[in-house]
Amino acid sequence: MIIAILFLTSRGLYSFAAMMMIINLGALLEFYRLVSVTRRAAILGVILGSTLISTIILIMNRSLQLEILLIHIPIIFTIFLNELYTYHLRPFENLSYTFFGIIYITLPMCFFCALAFLPLGKGYNAQLISAFFLIIWASDTGAYLVGNYFGKTSLFKRISPHKTREGSIGGIFSAILIAVFLSNYFLMMNFKTWLIWSAITAVTGIFGDLFKSMLKRSYHVKDMGNTLPGHGGILDRFDSLLGSAPFAFSYLLLYGEFKN
Repeated sequence: MIIAILFLTSRGLYSFAAMMMIINLGALLEFYRLVSVTRRAAILGVILGSTLISTIILIMNRSLQLEILLIHIPIIFTIFLNELYTYHLRPFENLSYTFFGIIYITLPMCFFCALAFLPLGKGYNAQLISAFFLIIWASDTGAYLVGNYFGKTSLFKRISPHKTREGSIGGIFSAILIAVFLSNYFLMMNFKTWLIWSAITAVTGIFGDLFKSMLKRSYHVKDMGNTLPGHGGILDRFDSLLGSAPFAFSYLLLYGEFKN
């Protein structure tokens, strides 16, 4: 999976966009299946999520103007309208879950897609996206290894009893360590930006993972799906991204120091 993601990321904008559309689609379907929204509501939610991802990419690539976002107004209206013509005992619960899927999954994905175009005006940045993935994977791996061998204190026992504070600290240090390594080869940012960016990405990624664990515990399921054999569902693999992408993008946009 690592090889596939890095390959698609490095091939250019179109393969990256296709990958993100597939990930967003799969994650939304997993979520809607878990919370049992109606079929039509799920279809409309997927349409809204897919158009958001595609329009954000096209806007950031300067292929379309910001006004294109207005096309989402009739889609959102249709989602509300659908509940008027669908017999459902709890229509507002159905609406809430439909839009929550967009807030929880698609909006962070949009921030991640926007991250691919930093620094602004330079076009698609495959190196930055690859670095983000490597930092997230280093954090997850470091947290697992350190937690497995040295973990003693539960981080959130009520939500995820196997996650420890020691493992989380190990994950953060692993992310920073890989960022130090990457800074020698990906020369787009200065050393300070690499350090802070990797730490923010690792810390917020931990909470993204915890939120997904809270969701699974609420519905008494072990995995969000079985799309990826041996890994569970798509949400099980990209939960850290959902927590960290908005913060990773915002930090680099506001405070990131890029090299010319």
